[in-house]
Amino acid sequence: MSITTGDKIPDTVITTMSDAGPNPMRASDFFKGRRVVLFSVPGAFTPTCSARHLPGFVEQAEALAAAGIDAIACTAVNDIFVLDAWRKSAGADAIEMLADGNGEFANALGLALDATGFGMGQRGQRFALVADDGVVTDLFVEDGGEFRVSSADYVLGALARD
Repeated sequence: MSITTGDKIPDTVITTMSDAGPNPMRASDFFKGRRVVLFSVPGAFTPTCSARHLPGFVEQAEALAAAGIDAIACTAVNDIFVLDAWRKSAGADAIEMLADGNGEFANALGLALDATGFGMGQRGQRFALVADDGVVTDLFVEDGGEFRVSSADYVLGALARD
């Protein structure tokens, strides 16, 4: 069953990149005490993710902050070295990368994706959510192959309606 509004973010281990290298941490620590927009992509450097999804959140970072968002994070079933290289190549310094290398976070959210038919293994679905102190307040899950409701523009519009 998929996570829904009102649920707490599952407390699995995610990995961020620090100046000292990979930094495994509890998801509860990452989300604690702040309002976070989290978006998930099937994979770093993939076409839609690189051309539209990540750039949209980079472009809307200031508007999301003005709407009360404390942090913007991206997760993918990739290792932190790949996500950090993607962040750097995209000039996405405003985005915090949360690596889910083994897919445990995606599975705990109930938003895993079997992409073995495309030679990509197990991944996470394309989605976005807003979490306030670790509790999901808004959730936007894409239908297979679409890119609409998880875009930065859509999330920003939903925040304006809240």
